[in-house]
Amino acid sequence: MIKKQLAKYGILFLSVLIGLASCKSKEEIGLKDAFKDTFLIGVAMNSDQIQQKNKDVNDLILKHYNSIVAENCMKSGIIQPVEGEFDFSLSDQLVCFGEKHKMFIVGHTLIWHSQVPKWFFVDEQGKDVSPEVLKQRMKTHIHTIVNRYKGRVNGWDVVNEAIEDDGSWRNSKFYQILGEDFVKLAFQYAHEADPEAELYYNDYNMAKEGKRDAVVRMVTKLKEQGITVNGIGMQGHLMMDFPEVEDFEKSIIAFGSTGAKVMITELDLSALPNPFSTEGAEISLRADYEEKMNPYPNGLSKEQTEAQYKKFVDFFNVFIRQKDIVSRVTLWGVSDKDSWKNDWPIKGRTDYPLLFDRDYKPKPVVETIMKMTPNP
Repeated sequence: MIKKQLAKYGILFLSVLIGLASCKSKEEIGLKDAFKDTFLIGVAMNSDQIQQKNKDVNDLILKHYNSIVAENCMKSGIIQPVEGEFDFSLSDQLVCFGEKHKMFIVGHTLIWHSQVPKWFFVDEQGKDVSPEVLKQRMKTHIHTIVNRYKGRVNGWDVVNEAIEDDGSWRNSKFYQILGEDFVKLAFQYAHEADPEAELYYNDYNMAKEGKRDAVVRMVTKLKEQGITVNGIGMQGHLMMDFPEVEDFEKSIIAFGSTGAKVMITELDLSALPNPFSTEGAEISLRADYEEKMNPYPNGLSKEQTEAQYKKFVDFFNVFIRQKDIVSRVTLWGVSDKDSWKNDWPIKGRTDYPLLFDRDYKPKPVVETIMKMTPNP
């Protein structure tokens, strides 16, 4: 009788331990665990996070994300402010952090018309350099950075924002001096430096038909010329009234038809009014502060909170539905507190565009989207 009772209590004790273990494991599950069989979940890290100044924030990153990208420190104006003088201090730390925690590391960005140092395009007299000089500067810039992280950085945003919303070429200095070949050359140089790294084209407003068709044509043409383009990044700088979910999904399918992977990059969802008639993330656009354009300084209204929740759910439904095409979804910042949207296009506003609030607590939508996956 005593042996039977001991056996009974032993089974009960084991059940309690298993239950406690289950509860603990459930609490420890993050976005990356829920989406492990769906796609990578990434996040952009700012300089404080790269330097690991707040352990709790970095623990949150490790819990929820399995891919990282630098928000700013790999852009040309920061990494090579003076010709031949590279500053790898922050980018080295980012790559080491990613390697230590076995994360998928993305380099952002090699060639972009914005946040590029003025010296890149001019000679000693301040005149535009020749095509030959610009080619060499591009090659040196790309080879130096990609070679440094060869076999360590998994993928690169090689060219950023080269196409306008109507499908025309952006009239950047790269385009003015080299024409559309600057894109081909950038991918060629990156592939030379690291043949194993994935190479991406990245842009905003990718749900617009004109840009969608132009990017498909561009990538198809590059591939026909033997140029390696592994993926297309759709910047997810969303607003409450743009883009339409259906248009975004059409673009995912269209980009996937090129044979390239599709990544949802720079994802955030602004709840604030737009002072311009344009959409997207053209960082040169700026507007003066007006109180009416900062309607939620102390928190979103109940209606806006519910509308944002629904919008996030609608888009994640699309990402999951297109999981055979979508390989990664990357949030552009860890929390509302860190988001660039607080200062763009109007400095000093209070926005709420990410999945974690200003106290780094998950919003209710986080639990919802985790339950939408095959591994809730």
